[in-house]
Amino acid sequence: MADSVLKELSSTSLFDLTGVVAVVTGGGTGIGLMITTTLIANGATVYIIGPKQEDLDKIAKVYNDAAEKERKPGRIHGIAGDVSKKSEALRLADEVRKREGHVTVLFNNAGITTTAIKRPTEATAEAYVKAFFDPVSEADFTNTHSTNAVGPYWLTFAFLPLLEKWKESPGGQRFAPQIVMTSSMNGWTKDLATSGFSYPYMFSKAAIGQATSTLAHDLLPLGIRVNGIAPGLFVTEMSSPGTIDELGRSHFPPGLEWGFEVPVSRPVPQGTWGAGTNKDMGALVLFLVSNWFVDGETVLIDGGTMLRHPSSY
Repeated sequence: MADSVLKELSSTSLFDLTGVVAVVTGGGTGIGLMITTTLIANGATVYIIGPKQEDLDKIAKVYNDAAEKERKPGRIHGIAGDVSKKSEALRLADEVRKREGHVTVLFNNAGITTTAIKRPTEATAEAYVKAFFDPVSEADFTNTHSTNAVGPYWLTFAFLPLLEKWKESPGGQRFAPQIVMTSSMNGWTKDLATSGFSYPYMFSKAAIGQATSTLAHDLLPLGIRVNGIAPGLFVTEMSSPGTIDELGRSHFPPGLEWGFEVPVSRPVPQGTWGAGTNKDMGALVLFLVSNWFVDGETVLIDGGTMLRHPSSY
């Protein structure tokens, strides 16, 4: 009947995440928190992973209290860990296994960047060495890649058994198990300005973009999807450090300037510079979790930035 078709296509039916179990690395701040709050707002149980248990517990309480007040079933649980370590990936997966037994979706979201470089002021080899080589350390590359690109590899395989178990659960008939990588528009940019002037960060995000499509291919026999999110400018601890409020949200300070344009089509509130919002990210998260028919894709969500700046996307 037509009424049943309309009912199954309603937003409340499509995006009801009751029973979904998600793991979000870096889920207590920035884009990770946008992902986390979207998931619990729609009924999911979410495990957030970060370096400090105290910080995770604090943000979990803020939103769990709100969810309980609104009688929403979604809840957040924090587990401290170092996502760059192979041994930690196994421990974290085991911690979740003890509590849940299965996982619907793993968001490999945690990321770090390095101190921005300054462009050379003259077109000489000496000036370029001083700008791009001298201030960058080996640790800048090692630490950034370990967290942004290598860590997601360890976590992907550590959580595979739990993702496979999801298919045997009642919810496995509604939502396909999935891994979602947070890449960046900077995995495809040719303009260093859009990456915060950090080659280590840009290289790491290019790596995770490639990993998304390759892992999606390799995991086809398991029926586990791998997709990616490539954000542009969002207000996060990375883009605006030291500005987190009591709800875990970051804010741009007055006078902040960016070396690139975000030609977003919607009206831009003052002081936001066209940055993406939690609603923008939340809508994409719900789409990816609920849609079986997308696999091996990285979705660019950048307000049109890559249309104005040279890229290979």
